[in-house]
Amino acid sequence: MNNQYIEELKSLLYKVEKQEKTIIEDAATQIVNSINSQGIIHLFGCGHSHMLTEELFYRSGGLAPIHPIFIEELMLHKGASRSSQLERQNKYAHTFMKEQDIRPGDICIVVSTSGVNPVPIDVALLAKEKGAYVIGLTSPTYAKSRPSRHESGHYLHDVVDVVLDNHIPKGDVLLNKNNITFGSGSTVIGAIILNTLFSEVIEKMLQAGLTPPIFQSGNMEGADNHNKHLIAKYKERIPFL
Repeated sequence: MNNQYIEELKSLLYKVEKQEKTIIEDAATQIVNSINSQGIIHLFGCGHSHMLTEELFYRSGGLAPIHPIFIEELMLHKGASRSSQLERQNKYAHTFMKEQDIRPGDICIVVSTSGVNPVPIDVALLAKEKGAYVIGLTSPTYAKSRPSRHESGHYLHDVVDVVLDNHIPKGDVLLNKNNITFGSGSTVIGAIILNTLFSEVIEKMLQAGLTPPIFQSGNMEGADNHNKHLIAKYKERIPFL
């Protein structure tokens, strides 16, 4: 077995661990403050980035006040190439962001590794207009290798309150052999960054003597009643529950 892909992932994780530590801690503090004020954490991504919004939602051992912004037209199962074209449309985000229940004090995490397409950028801008603190999970290195498709010329990392850098190279490929590039890393690295972030949130809440609103595995004794209580608490603002 060729271990090069795993080695490249290890190298990226080392960069994330060393260079994003303080940023993750600061972002976690913002999320703790939001949860303590009855805020909700919204997550958004197009295409494959959408998978990271599902990774954190209704997850055993994960936080309950998480609202994924699911827009099916921007998901692969509705037509992969079509979803890519829609992501490139300026102001397309306006067609669905108006109806999103985003309030002052909420958190919005926008995932886009390239950070060049209009929809994620507009989601970030519109969430800020609604009063949310916006976190971008993106790669400024990748973004700067391409012109922005947004009408303002901005990238995602230009318009958010804080950037979580996944350090993914141009093209989202980690391997190069015979001038053929392959081996995407953004989903693996992104999932680790987000799970690290929310683990830090839970740690901070425990250190403060607070009880984090965490879902339990439905296969554990007593979990159903525990989870029903959390669903009842957050159902109004997270209809998917």
